[in-house]
Amino acid sequence: MNFRILIVAANLLLLPAAPLLAEAGVVVSLASVGDRVRAQNPELVAARWKIREAEGRLKQSGRLPNPELESELEHNLRFNEGSFAIGLNQRFPVTDRLSLEKELGAIGLDAAKAEVREVENQLRGEARQAVVEVLAIRRRKALLAEQMDLAKELAAFISEAAKRGEGSVLEAGQARLEAVRLETERRQLEAQSARVMGVLKPLLGMEAGETLHVSGSLPEVGEGRRSVGGRPLLELGEAAVTAAEKEAAIERAKQYGDIEAGLFAGVEREVDEPEGGETDGIVGLRFKIPLPWWDKNEGNIDAAVAKTERRKQEVEAIRSGIQLEADAAKSEMSEWAGLVRMIEDDLLPLAEEQAALSEQAWRNGQGELRDVLSAREKRLELLAAQLDARRDYHLARIRYETTLGNL
Repeated sequence: MNFRILIVAANLLLLPAAPLLAEAGVVVSLASVGDRVRAQNPELVAARWKIREAEGRLKQSGRLPNPELESELEHNLRFNEGSFAIGLNQRFPVTDRLSLEKELGAIGLDAAKAEVREVENQLRGEARQAVVEVLAIRRRKALLAEQMDLAKELAAFISEAAKRGEGSVLEAGQARLEAVRLETERRQLEAQSARVMGVLKPLLGMEAGETLHVSGSLPEVGEGRRSVGGRPLLELGEAAVTAAEKEAAIERAKQYGDIEAGLFAGVEREVDEPEGGETDGIVGLRFKIPLPWWDKNEGNIDAAVAKTERRKQEVEAIRSGIQLEADAAKSEMSEWAGLVRMIEDDLLPLAEEQAALSEQAWRNGQGELRDVLSAREKRLELLAAQLDARRDYHLARIRYETTLGNL
């Protein structure tokens, strides 16, 4: 009996947990969001098919053309004389064009892999920035709730003082207006949170109706840094240069067309009066050698050489852009980190000291409560400014890591 009671009690305890587990949805953090993007992002899943396409092109590249089977049949009008021949022809390049095409296919595969890594790098960066914004909005809402409590407390104090004739009715109205302003700001934060969630969900490959939970908190300045490596975009550009060089080599090889060799055999019947008909067998070889007299492929060669130079200039532009963007993001990180430290080391201690002095003076009957609440509000405003600086620091850090290649 006791055992049955335990089973029933366990089932009753698990019943409330079942809906919670069903509605748990997707949970990500700043550390794990990149893995979710890699596994579930639909754009990245589609991009990976480019690798399969490149593998198919590599598999097809560098092959000889199929041999050609030809036959010939002829006879006279009386059908007493005629011939029949069958042959097999094969074209062969006289240059290393086929090996160059194989190398070009391998370069195309490397380029496809680099392109997919670049797509992943960008998507991971976007998702991490969205998570930073969500965490910052959450913390900002908490600070705003404290500000709202102080504003309401200050409004109530001024209103009571006005009723006793010790304060201004106008000041009481301004205090209530401040509380309303903070409520409006709270709603704006809710709208911003919904917008950022709307950006983050497609990046995570979520279905309509799924619930998203962002766990963790915004890291301190200097925390959460990741290692960086080679930017896939630069690898992609360098692969494009190598591919253009191979294409130019292929165009030079095309100056000389393919030779064609063939083997044929046949029978021929002739009638020679008055001796009668005679049948002979024929076996032979056939060769065709193109002569580069009129078309030496100069135009295609010039175009391929120009394409190679263009690709080289594009790589230099990419390399310069990456360095400039990384330097700008690093400088921005330094500025935001300096602001965070200044608020934490200088301004916040001063605000806390002022709040403590105001409260002590009020308790000693030498000050007013409004001064105490105002000093507390200044402290919360500094905390909000520090939070914004931390958020902007981490956004710049993610841009820096994404620019250099986020690992």
